[in-house]
Amino acid sequence: QSAADSAAIRATALDYIEGWYEGSGERMERALHPELAKRIVNTNPNGRNSLGQQGAMTLVNNTKAGGGKSTPAEQRRKDVKVLDIFGNTASVRVDASTWVDYLHVAKWNGRWVIVNVLWELRPQ
Repeated sequence: QSAADSAAIRATALDYIEGWYEGSGERMERALHPELAKRIVNTNPNGRNSLGQQGAMTLVNNTKAGGGKSTPAEQRRKDVKVLDIFGNTASVRVDASTWVDYLHVAKWNGRWVIVNVLWELRPQ
């Protein structure tokens, strides 16, 4: 792992979360692999789980539509922690306003991009 890779991974995570808050589809799209899978485990009132999921273009389009722009500036948390880098893969935690994202990032054609996101809402 190099300092350049660490910086590039962090920049990718910031494109993702800051892009969301800014409504910048360009930044979001730059951060994502085209086959991204973003998932959350939902629990219904009966305690049964289901998997909520979206792909890259859904996330990009939701970002362009204003996504996180309604989040007040003082609540736009964007704490990025690179948890591990191994070869061309990395794991990153992003602490955002009302949720936490765990990102799987890969070096793809010379660029670090997000391949998977598993996220969880913070307790109210």
